[in-house]
Amino acid sequence: MCPSGRLASSTTASNPDFRPAFEIIDADRDGKISSDDLRAFYAGIPRSSSDKDEDEMMMIGTMISVADANKDGFVEFDEFEKVLEAAPRGCRSGDGLMRDVFKVMDKDGDGRLSYGDLKSYMESAGLAANDDEIKAMIRLGGGDLNGGVSFDGLLKIFGC
Repeated sequence: MCPSGRLASSTTASNPDFRPAFEIIDADRDGKISSDDLRAFYAGIPRSSSDKDEDEMMMIGTMISVADANKDGFVEFDEFEKVLEAAPRGCRSGDGLMRDVFKVMDKDGDGRLSYGDLKSYMESAGLAANDDEIKAMIRLGGGDLNGGVSFDGLLKIFGC
């Protein structure tokens, strides 16, 4: 989904809309989402001090068990896709997974993904993107270099 086609080229499933979200959560790039991947993903989301680590562990365990159809302890892409396809309104939802992805990427918490936010996230995710590709993503999302991209813009970048 990135202008270079790097994300799009890895998409092989019947519904390519969910592959970028899966790849963001699959931190170790092993093709499956583990509890460690989810912990790393949620570590990037600012939380109130009232959130407890134990509650987070329970939530992550529940998420894995709901999606893990073959009960191997991991969520493979087909399982991830089935859960999201069954979810109301899919990746266009105003909250849920894509909202969490946005929060992780929005380092300064201003509600917009700036050039710096996108560049930093792409680097931390191990996805090479040059300056022109980052600028193209911002344009694709309907943003500009000064204002960045809104949540709805991120959905456009991912093709949602």
